[in-house]
Amino acid sequence: MEASGKFICRQRQVVLFFVLLGLSQAGIEPRRYSVVEETEGSSFVTNLAKDLGLGQRELSKRGARVISKGNKLHLKLDQETGDLLLNEKLDREVLCGHTDPCVLRFQVLLENPLQFFQAELQVIDINDHSPVFVDRDMLLKISESSPPGTTFPLKNAQDVDVGRNNIETYIISPNSYFRVLTRKSSDGSRYPELVLDKALDREQEPELRLTLTAQDGGSPPRSGIAQINIEVVDINDNAPEFEQSLYRVKIPEDSPIGFLIVTVSATDADIGVNGEISYSLFQASEEICKTFEINSMTGEIRLKKQLDFERIQIYEVNIEARDSGSFSGKCTVLTQVLDVNDNAPEITMSAFTRHIPENSPEAMVAVLSVSDLDSEENGKINCTIQDDLPFLLKSSLENFYTLVTERPLDRESQAEYNITITVTDLGTPRLKTQHNITVTVSDVNDNAPAFSQTTYTLRVRENNSPALHIGSVSATDRDSGANAQVTYSLLPPADPQLPLASLVSINADNGQLFALRSLDYEALQAFEFGVRAADRGSPALSSQARVRVLVLDDNDNAPFVLYPPQNGSAPCTELVPRAAEAGYLVTKVVAVDGDSGQNAWLSYQLLKATEPGLFGVWAHNGEVRTARLLSERDAVKHRLVVLVKDNGEPPRSASVTLHVLLVDGFSQPYLPLPEVAAAEARADPLTVYLVVALASVSSLFLFSVLVFVAVRLCRRSRAASAGRCSGPEGHFPGHLVDVSGAGTLSQSYQYEVYLRGGSGTSEFKFLKPNVPNFQGHSPGPEIEENANFRNDFGFSIQ
Repeated sequence: MEASGKFICRQRQVVLFFVLLGLSQAGIEPRRYSVVEETEGSSFVTNLAKDLGLGQRELSKRGARVISKGNKLHLKLDQETGDLLLNEKLDREVLCGHTDPCVLRFQVLLENPLQFFQAELQVIDINDHSPVFVDRDMLLKISESSPPGTTFPLKNAQDVDVGRNNIETYIISPNSYFRVLTRKSSDGSRYPELVLDKALDREQEPELRLTLTAQDGGSPPRSGIAQINIEVVDINDNAPEFEQSLYRVKIPEDSPIGFLIVTVSATDADIGVNGEISYSLFQASEEICKTFEINSMTGEIRLKKQLDFERIQIYEVNIEARDSGSFSGKCTVLTQVLDVNDNAPEITMSAFTRHIPENSPEAMVAVLSVSDLDSEENGKINCTIQDDLPFLLKSSLENFYTLVTERPLDRESQAEYNITITVTDLGTPRLKTQHNITVTVSDVNDNAPAFSQTTYTLRVRENNSPALHIGSVSATDRDSGANAQVTYSLLPPADPQLPLASLVSINADNGQLFALRSLDYEALQAFEFGVRAADRGSPALSSQARVRVLVLDDNDNAPFVLYPPQNGSAPCTELVPRAAEAGYLVTKVVAVDGDSGQNAWLSYQLLKATEPGLFGVWAHNGEVRTARLLSERDAVKHRLVVLVKDNGEPPRSASVTLHVLLVDGFSQPYLPLPEVAAAEARADPLTVYLVVALASVSSLFLFSVLVFVAVRLCRRSRAASAGRCSGPEGHFPGHLVDVSGAGTLSQSYQYEVYLRGGSGTSEFKFLKPNVPNFQGHSPGPEIEENANFRNDFGFSIQ
């Protein structure tokens, strides 16, 4: 049945069609089958597959089942063979009592598609009970004056079998006076009447003892006996007579015990002892004796046991009035039981599907039947469910209902429904029965995973260790089970040049991101990639998010000095005239830092000096200036060590050595430093040749560039109607050399350059800078965060 239930769940879309098909069976006569009572369980009744015109395996495929009122299953269905078998040994007397025929109604339910077939099983009685007299010793007092032909009703025997197996005839033992007649009452039962064939003579035979035999019509017949003791009494020629031979009364079934039903009355024309009357129940069955009692003196009939309309609707009670002699009279009290609404409706679940897939357009939840044992208005039923639920209760046939979904269900909105089926009758007062069922909405993969953010920004410091956890992405899925299990993966990068597979990886289970190798801010400042979150449903659903990774700079690069160049050749010598004033720009140390931000903020300081206090270094731009006026007592040669330090943590630094030569004027020939002279003396001849050749080529190239630039600048000056400038010494005009800042330089400097003629050395002489006007700002450097530096230092000559 569980497999059948699952199959039904997959066929919800066509359930309405099958319900309508079941309705078409409402007018078909029920199929009738029969079985003999006391037949052993699992006995064959019929083959339903053949009766219904179905294939042998079609019953199993369509989920056939047998259902009956109150779920009392007396039959079972072998779905493999289609055979209908007895579920247990049936006792007709237990099932139906005196009702004949004994018919058990049941239905055959085909669930897929839904179809009903009405059927009846008749339990055939067998003669398994013998007649039994309630009173096995009967005493009759018969007047000797009774004429032949007089009849005397006798107490009948009881036989729970029905039909031919019930009592057929009564037999009296052989005698000279009496014979017995078998009479039939209005309810079909047979009772004996004793007939006097010959007048009695008390003097000859004062008493008789006869044997009364009750015999049924079974094969073989069964019988029961009772003893009749007949006393011949003296003459009493008047029998009691009732006022009515038939009393009709109506009594509600909820009448209390002791309730007075009716009072019967009889009179006797005799006087004295022969006129005294006593009342008693006559030919009363066990049921009547248990239900009613009569006052022998007054004739009041009262209720002895609670009535039940659903069990017995009419009682026929025979009352006997007997005088003190041998005469008696009888009447019948016909008692009709009136129905009251004392039975609540009953609900029988024939099929129930606990789990309903979401998004199903119309799914069958349950098939149920309702019943009420009361009658008329008390037995009429209304079946309803709550109004605020997405379910419908459809009536099919003969108090059968189908509970279906009204619209597709959404598990994410509500995963469980508690449905109360209420059945109410129309009696007074109204009685109702409620049945609660819980329906669970099973999940369908209809929700894609959703990231908590559409864009994630992660920051990782450069020089990280490999396999470092740099962050996580998170996505949730509103579905459940495997449909809500999220796996993460990396999407191919939009830039094919980005080696994403070697940069990061993601944990497929929890979305944690790891850096696979050490990152270098100077090589890669940021990169972006996509992340995909997919569930494990079928088909799988997914969503995407963008992840931007910012590499944070670490102070891993020391400052690099661009000028003066640190190429291992002879040191550069700066010439300073002795006439220079305080603040005279000797040179500028130019340095860059590969880092960014405050890691690239450079500061300069004079670390060592031949003569402290003579020169100073500006901390923010690296300019080396004279601190005071020069004097004749100052040494000619000076050696300065300048320290360049960044602002990182911890700070990194570099140092550069400057050689400064004090001269009286630029006409003074260049004097090499002693260290340089000594180095040249120690150099081998080949090195000297190489140095001389390199210096010659460099001088020639520099001279050509200067001439070319000077010509262009002179033409530009003439175009601007500028006046000619003449140098204080030599034959060439003085011009300005513009040094544009690069790297960490934040200003442009112009220097007056004179080419010394006739000196034989052809060297440049830098006299003083022309600092541009900053409109109120100090000429100090402007330091910008996150500056990018080039590894070159450009000069432009105007």
